[in-house]
Amino acid sequence: MSHSPNDAHDHGHHHGHAHSHSHAGHSHAGHTHTSGVTDQKRIGIAFVIIAIFMVVEVVGGMLSGSLALLADAGHMVSDAAALAFSWIAIHYGKRPATLQLTYGYKRLEVLAAFVNGCALIVIAAWIVIEAIRRFAAPVPVVGMTMLIVAFAGLLANIAAFMVLHGGNRENLNMRGAWLHVMGDMLGSAAAIVAAGVILLTGWTPIDPLLSIFVAVIILKSAWGIVKSSAHILLEGTPHSLNPTEIKADLEKTVMEVQDVHHIHTWSITGERHMITLHAVPAPGVSARDAMTAVQQRLATRFNVEHATIQIEDAECADSHSGADCDGASALAPAKSAHEDHGHSH
Repeated sequence: MSHSPNDAHDHGHHHGHAHSHSHAGHSHAGHTHTSGVTDQKRIGIAFVIIAIFMVVEVVGGMLSGSLALLADAGHMVSDAAALAFSWIAIHYGKRPATLQLTYGYKRLEVLAAFVNGCALIVIAAWIVIEAIRRFAAPVPVVGMTMLIVAFAGLLANIAAFMVLHGGNRENLNMRGAWLHVMGDMLGSAAAIVAAGVILLTGWTPIDPLLSIFVAVIILKSAWGIVKSSAHILLEGTPHSLNPTEIKADLEKTVMEVQDVHHIHTWSITGERHMITLHAVPAPGVSARDAMTAVQQRLATRFNVEHATIQIEDAECADSHSGADCDGASALAPAKSAHEDHGHSH
């Protein structure tokens, strides 16, 4: 098969047998470019909205003495940084692959999502600690100033939220930015409720109480982002690509092969998945036909546009290494994926 220069993947195979690389017309920079440009523009607009109002809310929080406003302002500061980081990640993620980075820069988006999620966890912890301090030593709150600033903040957050809402929700980076702004929106709503209670009853503990409520919601969302991005960074198996299911499906539906094994699945980003596997052609079937059939099934059934398919005879070429050649790779030694394929992710 021919390979384009941009598909410069050096898989570093060391076995003395043939490997077939299936690209299925795939351009590594290609299929996410359209959504990437749109998402980048959305994040840029949201950044401008958040950055402008961030200054207003910081000043308003200091003047009113409201923790809810200051917490929301602190969250906005992190949001501005997170949105900027996300914009940069998408921008650099569009660069083509190189010999040093054979899968390109798309992982920057996952790294940005991981950092954003960690930042949200730190912010949520700060809000809870500060709220506990406020319970111990109440601070006077200017309810009217708090109400005006919080209401303006809610409008700004709604605008940013609407801009981001139409983006690609499967993209972890975009989802992280969306959750940041949603957390801000909840913070502004909580500040409005707290300001109303303070104006009507004078009960100031409602301010730190609602701040803790918002922090818990932020923490829950942040944990989801950190968990998902860490799973990708650790080369975890995508939820939609269970090696056991892939093996069963290929052996049942692809008549050109009689056995599929040594399956590895992972993700470059939340939307772009990769597969490597060994396949034994059925009697009388050429290696090329077997590879093409497997490639087409992976593309149509599992939406995988890049697969590295190793065609071999009935004896697994890696059996000498102690690899699990009889089934999916989930039970194989962790080193086999790297020794066999040498991927640079």
